[in-house]
Amino acid sequence: MAYRGGHMRGPNEDSNYLERHNDDLVNGLSSKVAALKRVTIAIGDDVREQNRLLNDMDNDFDSSKGLLQSTMRRLGIVSKAGGKNMLCYLILFALFVFFIVYCLAR
Repeated sequence: MAYRGGHMRGPNEDSNYLERHNDDLVNGLSSKVAALKRVTIAIGDDVREQNRLLNDMDNDFDSSKGLLQSTMRRLGIVSKAGGKNMLCYLILFALFVFFIVYCLAR
C-alpha cells in the first residue's frame, strides 16, 4: 500500500486513478487532433481555391497578352502606313483621353 496525502491507498485505487488520468489525457488529445484535422482541411480547401483563382488569372493574362500583341501588330501596320502624322494624331488622342479621364476623376 502506498501512502499519499494523509490516507492509505491500495493498488486498485492507484491503478483506477492512473486509468482515469490517462483517459482524461486521451480525451484531451483526441479533441486536439480533431481540431487539428479541421484546421488542415480548411487549409487544404483554401489552397485549392487559391490555385483555382491563380489558374483563372493565368488564363486571363494569356488572353490579354494575345489581345495586346495583336493590337501592337495592328498599330505597327497603321504607323507604317500613315507615317509620322498618324503617330502625332495617336499621341494627341491619348492626351485628350487622359485629360477627359482627369477631369471626370476630379
